[in-house]
Amino acid sequence: MNDSHLTRTLPEAAGIPRQSIARFIERAANELNSLHSFMLLRHGKVAAEIWWPPYGPEHPHLLYSLSKSFTSTAVGLAISEGRLKIDDPVIGFFPQKRLPAVISEELKSMTVRHLLTMTAGHGRCSMEGVKKNKFQGDWVKQILEEPLEHKPGARFVYNSGATYLLSSILNTVTGERLLDYLEPRILAPLGITGARTETSPDGTHVGGWGMSMKTEDIAKFGQLYLQKGCWEEKQLIPESWVKEATSFQVSNAHAGQSDWAQGYGYQFWRSQNNAYRGDGAFGQFCLVMPGQDAVIAVTSGLQNMQQVLDLVWAELLPDMKDGKLPISDTVKYVKPSMTKASGTAKSSISAQIAGRNWKLSENPGLFSQAMFRFDKSGVTLKLGSVEKTETLTAGFGDWRYGQIRLENDAPRRYAASAGWVAPEELNIFICCYEQPFNIVLRCLFDQEKLTMEMKHNVTFWSGVWPTIHGEKVI
Repeated sequence: MNDSHLTRTLPEAAGIPRQSIARFIERAANELNSLHSFMLLRHGKVAAEIWWPPYGPEHPHLLYSLSKSFTSTAVGLAISEGRLKIDDPVIGFFPQKRLPAVISEELKSMTVRHLLTMTAGHGRCSMEGVKKNKFQGDWVKQILEEPLEHKPGARFVYNSGATYLLSSILNTVTGERLLDYLEPRILAPLGITGARTETSPDGTHVGGWGMSMKTEDIAKFGQLYLQKGCWEEKQLIPESWVKEATSFQVSNAHAGQSDWAQGYGYQFWRSQNNAYRGDGAFGQFCLVMPGQDAVIAVTSGLQNMQQVLDLVWAELLPDMKDGKLPISDTVKYVKPSMTKASGTAKSSISAQIAGRNWKLSENPGLFSQAMFRFDKSGVTLKLGSVEKTETLTAGFGDWRYGQIRLENDAPRRYAASAGWVAPEELNIFICCYEQPFNIVLRCLFDQEKLTMEMKHNVTFWSGVWPTIHGEKVI
């Protein structure tokens, strides 16, 4: 290993047959909708890696709750530096103005340990109050004002607000924000560059979600934990913390699905087959398998996350052997990619549509008008309002790249393709290649009328925008 990239090796040299990896990739390509990247480390070396273009090794990917494992690591380091203790009361880190007017006995007894183990006492995720306030104001105060239905330590309830409190506590005791604190201690030694995160209104790194890193960065983080916190003969994380954080601390057997019912550590999940992992919504995984000396990093856009782990257990785990294996030159990996929009590059009505303005009905993007332009190789869609104009460009049968803000959130980098599936129907496929999201935009033209339908592959809601209607402006 070096400071920037992990060492590569042949699968057989790492004790895993190429056939097993080929089956995993083929099944993932055919059965899962969809993986974006996969990297397998064995004995500290990359034995297999693949991306689904336009996703690629150079692009960071949104991690969602895999971010929590990095937050836990920062807290562990701060504890080892004597900045705080794991059984310190949570309310002791915040001034009176950030605390509820009435402090219950349950809140008084809530500790850092309870935040780490998701046993803070809430009956639901404590971000609900923050959501009701549209993510404005003081998140710490709003989280601490959420009612406690259980005695802290009594019950596991998955809770991103607990992780946000950990990030805020880290700010308080170190004077540094989460990624800034991790930079010299973990990120720089591992050669992780370009990591970024979302922040709360006061600038705190949210901790429980919102980080973006490259697939190899995820793999490095997992390898660091597999090596019990040691990297290139330097102990970056205390071995005792690695053991505690990844061990069974609390039961979550009521959580249902098999790999989500194996117990929970300090912002790490226990898994089947004596493995453990950090994971994030829609299938972002850092899976550590100590018994096999293996790490698997995955990014994806899946609604059913268990499918990925089931495929690992079925196709990869059984064939991980001790020692080297004979090299097979006959097995070739499939080369999957995201599916481009179907259809043709021509429509008999495109000339009638090109350059015309369409007045749009109310929509989540707050766009008031649209305009389509066409060339031989693609389409350009301009969406405008009084305050902004966004431009989406898509290639016929090929990707075009750009950046767009479709909703009231941060701009998304995208690759898009388009095709006419009928003379009056244009489909545009938008791949947000730094996020789990893929979007299909269906545009139907009927003389003086336009209908636009937008559907996401994965979301926390229904996944379908309200239908947008447009009228041609004369």
